[in-house]
Amino acid sequence: MSYFKNIDQIKYEGSHSQNPLAFKYYNPEEVINGQTMEELLRFAVSYWHTFTAEGTDPFGQGTMVRPYNHFSGMDLAKARVEASFEFFEKMNVPYFCFHDVDVAPEGSSLAETNKNLDVIVSMIKDYLKTSKTKLLWNTANMFSNPRWLHGAATAPNADVFAYAAAKVKKGLEVGKELGAENYVFWGGREGYETLLNTDMKLEQDNLARLFHMAIDYAKEIHFNAQFLIEPKPKEPTKHQYDFDVATGLAFLQKYDLADHFKFNIEANHATLAGHTFEHELCVARINGMLGSVDANQGDPLLGWDTDEFPTDLYSTTLAMYEILKNGGLGAGGLNFDAKVRRGSFEPEDLFYAHIAGMDSFAVGAKVAQKLLDDKVLEDFIDQRYSSYKEGIGLEIVEGKTDLRKLETYALGLDDIKNESGRQEQLKAIVNQYLLDVNGSK
Repeated sequence: MSYFKNIDQIKYEGSHSQNPLAFKYYNPEEVINGQTMEELLRFAVSYWHTFTAEGTDPFGQGTMVRPYNHFSGMDLAKARVEASFEFFEKMNVPYFCFHDVDVAPEGSSLAETNKNLDVIVSMIKDYLKTSKTKLLWNTANMFSNPRWLHGAATAPNADVFAYAAAKVKKGLEVGKELGAENYVFWGGREGYETLLNTDMKLEQDNLARLFHMAIDYAKEIHFNAQFLIEPKPKEPTKHQYDFDVATGLAFLQKYDLADHFKFNIEANHATLAGHTFEHELCVARINGMLGSVDANQGDPLLGWDTDEFPTDLYSTTLAMYEILKNGGLGAGGLNFDAKVRRGSFEPEDLFYAHIAGMDSFAVGAKVAQKLLDDKVLEDFIDQRYSSYKEGIGLEIVEGKTDLRKLETYALGLDDIKNESGRQEQLKAIVNQYLLDVNGSK
């Protein structure tokens, strides 16, 4: 059965194409710094936004028209698997991602839930035998069901912690069975609303305990996937424990977890934390912790996680600049944790949205690589910090001075001359490269 009958495989046609169902900039075979675009960008489709989202919002019911909406229960879950692999093939994407409840409905008990999951996992496994598309990562949804209203690993109820642990155990088993390259932990409700009823230390200790249990069990079953933490500062809880990369890194270091985890960084979460996307990527990169990316964007006029498809070329360029400086994403990828707008309700809109996102990151990759090749920013930064390459600056960097020596040096200074940071000029240069993405520069 075909679920997207009127859509052929999406192909690259170049920037002059007028075909809305074609890539203009994403050419999977084009080589960037020794890798094809497909190898470098490692695009993934998020199962939840693409196949299970209904288009609801706090003020309205679902709007999404999907060719499998007439099914229900396990029949609906099976139809979504069929539709998803048709979509993957037509979009020619190498990866997809899912939460457990995205692919299979919860039952009346954990045993029934696991039974439902086993049926769908077996079905997915059969598709993976012949599909080009593989599983980038899976995870357990521990935020939607009312049982998680006070959190999962950080819940004040030990029974909830035990249930969460069982979900993670099953998730690790599923990841191993389906060949997942990563496993993600997103603490959707791992935080608190008020300290008036919260033991923060116990909650964070328990979260670390669950992570250590997951590490131990993954070793036991020989599941060698990269573990990823996904920071988010707020929403749904007011104070989430994984606020941003820096906060998450401090947590991992405190609990001896840093050697076992990297970060899955989401653009919209960076916005909510008051950071830029590239800031979060840079903090992870310089600490050797950049693992994977949830590719989307937020709306600065809205104060919540809007999960829009990424179309801001300036943002994708600066993001790819960090990713390229990182040497790529290793086992990670660019997962479109993004949803079509509520008004974009037709099945074809799923294709238009993914084309827009993939083209946007393709442009970002091409421009970022040109900036790196020409050393435009690198040379400027190198010159800006040149005072640390000789004299007193070199002594500071090499640890060959102290406060007394620095005081003596400072007392001998007649004048301090700073140089302009040239921020506006550098932004103009980035714009020039962006506008010339298909030109001769």
